[in-house]
Order: sequence, then structure tokens, then C-alpha cells
Amino acid sequence: MMLLSPAPVSWYTLLGVGLALPLILLIRDIAKWYRLPPGPLPIPFIGNRLPALRPWVHLQQWSKIYGPIFTIWVGRQPTIVISDPKIAVDLMEKRSSKYSSRPRSVMMKEVYGSSSILLQPYGKDWSTRRRLYHLGLTPAALRSYKGRQQAEATRLAFHILHEPDRWERALDRFAASVVFSIAYGHRIDSLDCPVVRDRLEIIRFLATLNTPGRYMAESFPILKHMPNFVAPWEKYIQERGMIEATANMALVEEVKRDIRMGKENGTEAAPSLTQNMLAVRDNEGLQISDRDLSYIPSGLFGAGSDTAASTLCSTILALVTHPGALEAAQAEIDSEVGCARMPTFEDEERLPYIRALVKEVLRWRPVAVLGGTPHATTGDDIYRGWYIPGGTAIMSNTWAMNLDEDYYPNPHLFNPARFLSESDPRYAPELKGKKTHPAKNSLSSFGWGRRYCVGADLALNSLFIALSKMIWAFDILPTTEYCTLEYTTVGSNIRPQPFECQIRIRSDRHRRTLEGEKVLADQEMEKFPAYD
Repeated sequence: MMLLSPAPVSWYTLLGVGLALPLILLIRDIAKWYRLPPGPLPIPFIGNRLPALRPWVHLQQWSKIYGPIFTIWVGRQPTIVISDPKIAVDLMEKRSSKYSSRPRSVMMKEVYGSSSILLQPYGKDWSTRRRLYHLGLTPAALRSYKGRQQAEATRLAFHILHEPDRWERALDRFAASVVFSIAYGHRIDSLDCPVVRDRLEIIRFLATLNTPGRYMAESFPILKHMPNFVAPWEKYIQERGMIEATANMALVEEVKRDIRMGKENGTEAAPSLTQNMLAVRDNEGLQISDRDLSYIPSGLFGAGSDTAASTLCSTILALVTHPGALEAAQAEIDSEVGCARMPTFEDEERLPYIRALVKEVLRWRPVAVLGGTPHATTGDDIYRGWYIPGGTAIMSNTWAMNLDEDYYPNPHLFNPARFLSESDPRYAPELKGKKTHPAKNSLSSFGWGRRYCVGADLALNSLFIALSKMIWAFDILPTTEYCTLEYTTVGSNIRPQPFECQIRIRSDRHRRTLEGEKVLADQEMEKFPAYD
């Protein structure tokens, strides 16, 4: 029996397949586009082009054209953009079982190799990491952290007293030291510390990976399989990922050494989130490696340090451009605290204006303007008649939500009185919106549903104590004209462009009190060894 050899594939056949495949994909995308919420017309296979400068404002403008829920495309991947907190609650909280995953992350997760909880899809691995976070941030744990937050806030005020022109650097050191002392049991005395420099470099690099549309591999994952000599960027990103993994592990190993030395010396290591997580993992037999565990405390720095410092910078900008807010805050502190001592957490219930001021700055200039890492659907859904397929990215435009006049009249006005109780004589009824914000704390800034920021209360505590002590200690005065929209971006986070102002101690009595309390603050922070 003679075997027939297969007929050779003609160039016409290959050409036909090459033309038919994109056509089939295009037809599928068009069919999906018609069923999704409306949005700007995308370019086939490329998607919608967003401006590099302030894309959140562009998305806000689109929401006024296409509505509070609309679709944009990144390559062939649709992304639902939500600009109304009511819709965010409807989907990401009331339907959280379908809206709590993450989009596929080709660059950060698959190429760079990050094991961050921010990138974990919804499932068992995410639940294990989330549980470890929760155990380190329980109400009891948060109370135990207040001593170091209070001490660092005093040290912050002292550093600004002696170097008022370097106030932004002082804010960065304060935020870094609070997070490092909580995460690893070590404080930060200088931003020149190698540990901090390395961590900030990692964060800056990660921001470049997290920029939508920067890498074609996010839209066409097959590109990640290109050999390194064709795509040298891939090898570089892999090497940077190994650098972070090594740095994360080194920090965990140092905590382990602290624990061992404490047992040998009959003392205890400084309490930390890492120490807590190691104990829980070992006691309960949780299936998580040292490497994966190391990304949890490191993530606390990435999520909590820059955001806290940037929020404090926005507060300084708000106070120099809205002096009435500073006067009202100082009047409250003077009445309830006086100048013989500095404010503490025990004063919080008697300082509602300061608490409202923290909320207002989080609303007025949110750091994560696009809600941080997008959510993703785990299954198909129908909302208001629109089809939302499984695997769709869900982005919340926090900027648009926080500046929505229906919720916050005169939204660019910084006025903490909008968050006071209506029984407070300082309450401003003209700032009450036609709609009531449905989220926890009446804010969109900490996310939604099962992905709600687990460190939100920790952040609120740091902001409250830092601002109460700064406002108690200093007059913060303008030195020029300011634009409150001039912000720089790091990935999807924003911070005011560097600006100058005058910060001066309010009186000699305030100075003496601050200097005395600085001694006690240093004694408290001696419990947490400084990184070299």
C-alpha cells in the first residue's frame, strides 16, 4: 500500500489564515463591544489612547459623556470604569463574589515575579495572605501600634522645627519609620538609610510596570515568550524582580535573627507584623512559603508609606491655600489640649474637626486617583442590562467620585466642616450633597468590598496623630500663589509638585513642650532598633 505524503501548505492558505484570524478576532471584539457599557470608540487591537498627563481627569470627562459606568479598551482587553460610588457598592460590594479578583498581570506577576497580595486573583492563596494581614492589623494590634505612631509624630514635629524648609523629607521619613517599625520592628532615622533607598527604588520601578498600556505584552501575552535577545527588556525586568525578592527575604531573615537573639538573651524582639505572621503560620500550619510571606510586610511599605506621606503633603497644600481650615483646627486644639502638652490619641474624640480634616484631605486629593490595582470579574454578569464578561478589569475612578458635586458640592473647596456632625455648630449645610455617599467613612479612597484596604485604620491613625501634632505646633503660611492641581505621578499615585511655604513654631511655650516630649518619644522608639 502506497503512503501519500501530505500536500504542501500553499502561501495562499497561509495568507488566508493570516487574514482570517485577525478578522475573526475583530468580529468577536465588536460583538462584545456592543453588549458592554458604552464608551469611546477604540482602535482595533490597540484600544483607547489615554493621555500620559492626568489620565484620571480625562476619564472623569468621559464619564460626563458616557455615564458613570463606561468601557475603555487596553489592547483587546475591555476595562469597565466606574465613576459613581453607588455603582461601586452595587458591583464590588453587593456582588463581591464575582468582582473581587484581579486582571491577569503579565509584567508584574508573570515576568517580574511579584507575589504581592495586590496581584493575587481571588482564591485560596489570596485568602491566606489576607488572613495574615488581618491578624497583624486587628483592633488590639492597632492599639499596640499607637505608641510608636505617637512617638514618630512627635519626632516629625521636632525635625520640622529644626529644618522647616525640608518638611517634605521629614514627612517621608515619618511615614517610612512608622511602616517599617510596624512591619519589621525597626525604625528609620534617615532616608539615606540603604534599606529605605533600596525600597524606594523598587517602588519607583514597580510604578513603571503598573502603567496601563506601557507594555504590549499585557494585551498580547504571547510576547512574554520572546527570547531575551529579541526582547532584552524581559531579562532586565526578571532581574529586577529577583532583586526585590532577595531584599524582601533579607528583611524577614533579620526579624528571625531578632527573635533568635531575644530567646538567647532572655528578652523579646520588638513586636512586628512579620513576627506575628511567622508565629501564626507555624502554629496553624498555613501553606505559605517564606518567599511569599515576605511580600506581605513589604507590601505594607509600598501601600502605606508613600500614600501617607503624599496625603500629608496634600494637607500642607490645602492649609496654605485654605487658611480658614488651619485656624479652625488650631482653635479646636487650643481649646481641648492647650500648649502645655501635645495632642495624643486619647484626645481624638474631643477633636472632631481634626478627624474631619483627615477625611477631607483624603477626599480632596486622593493619592490612588484610579483606585489602585483594578478588580476583575470571575464570571459573566449583567448590570443595568449591560453584559460584563468574566475576566473584565474593573477600575474605580476615585478622583471622579471624590469630586462629584452630587455628593460633595463645591468639590475643589477644602473644607473639613462638610464631614462634621450636623449637630456641630461648625457644620456647613451648604456642603451637604444631594446624594449620600454609601461607603465606609463616606470615602472612596480605601477601595471596595473584599479588596478594601486592610490597612485603612492604620493609615487613618497615622494621619490623625501626625496632623494633630503639626497643627498644634506650627503656623503654616503661604509664600506665593499656588495651583492646587499641580501634581506629579508615580504610576497611578499622585503627590503635589514640590512647593515652598513658611512653617514656624507658634510660640516659645510650644517649642519648650515639643522639646520635652521629643525626649520621651526617643525613649519610646529605642524599643525599635534603627536600620544602619
